[in-house]
Amino acid sequence: MQRVMNEGALHRFRVIDLSQVRAGPTCVKQLADFGADVIKVEAPAAAKRGELYVGARNGADMQNLHRNKRSMTLDLKSTGGREVLMRLVATADVVVENFRPDVKTRLGIGYQALRAINPRIILVSISGFGQDGPYQRRPGFDQIIQGMCGLMSTTGAPEGDPMRAGAAVVDVVAGLYAALGALTALLERESSGEGQWVRTSLLHAGIGLMDFQAARYLVDGTVAGRVGNDHPTSMPTSAYPTSDGFLNVGAGGDSMWRSLCRAIGRPDLADLPEFLSDPDRVRNREQLNELLRSVFRTRSTAAWIEALDAQDVPCGPIYSMGQVFADEQVRHCGISSPVSHPERGPINLISQVVDLARTPARIETTLEEKGGSNLSLLQELGFGPGEIEALIAEGAI
Repeated sequence: MQRVMNEGALHRFRVIDLSQVRAGPTCVKQLADFGADVIKVEAPAAAKRGELYVGARNGADMQNLHRNKRSMTLDLKSTGGREVLMRLVATADVVVENFRPDVKTRLGIGYQALRAINPRIILVSISGFGQDGPYQRRPGFDQIIQGMCGLMSTTGAPEGDPMRAGAAVVDVVAGLYAALGALTALLERESSGEGQWVRTSLLHAGIGLMDFQAARYLVDGTVAGRVGNDHPTSMPTSAYPTSDGFLNVGAGGDSMWRSLCRAIGRPDLADLPEFLSDPDRVRNREQLNELLRSVFRTRSTAAWIEALDAQDVPCGPIYSMGQVFADEQVRHCGISSPVSHPERGPINLISQVVDLARTPARIETTLEEKGGSNLSLLQELGFGPGEIEALIAEGAI
């Protein structure tokens, strides 16, 4: 199948990115990688109070989150800045923001104001706790929501303290849900001809991320606790020390358990009453883990992966980040993508996770200098030299 490289799958859409930090930029990154014309709106240097970055502008986090975007500076508190934004909105398909809910109303850029300019506009709003309700004005950050959605209470050693995940998983999943909402609204617009307001929150996304743990409570009333690296309901699914590292094993289910017993040379274990069924193994997890730890310590991680693979038992090493990108499958799949930065030279970024066979994603540009597209965009929007000078004098751009 021929891969179309001259334009992305979303090339016909323009996206205005008003978002900061991680969840909003994660949403927009999905659209930018597939060719949407993304304009990142940033505060001018004179009005950058409250602007939230994730590290230095040329740092890894900013480059990863804001590739494939043009930059425009606008002071949205100024009359001129809002005028420019509204002209952008008139040409756009999607606006993404993650202000606190009251901020966009105060600035006069809420959904109804944008819709009055462009009835086809889709506003994507990502908040910490929702657009209304008792917590609507609270600032929402990933770790706060990890605690409130139940993730930290189910992560960590059984007798230890609650533990955060090692990555900003709530921010990322909220961004992905928001991107899904934007694309769904764009698809619906093809039949209705109208835009709409798409809303999600870190709190809702975090609870959605809890998935089966949340469902266990809602359906069965089960309040999950911490079980370390063990799976809460299916064993042996855990991490075990080997002679030179650690090994993840996912042998839940009775058939897979028997395969594991064969792979470790202990088929007799499968018929022991205390390990006969999954509920038996979950109930006797401490005894089971002690036995398996003693077995897995006798050989290297690589040797055990070979033995377990031969029996189709899911398993894998536990990597550091350097080992992740040295892995032969990771390298084969092109999970890091090269791009040239004007100051840092060649760098690698995380490639787009979704692969479209005919219209694949591309990483073409790093985050440009702040306001690098100001002049070209203002001219494109029809501003003349005198109007541009007036905007500069006002401090609007």
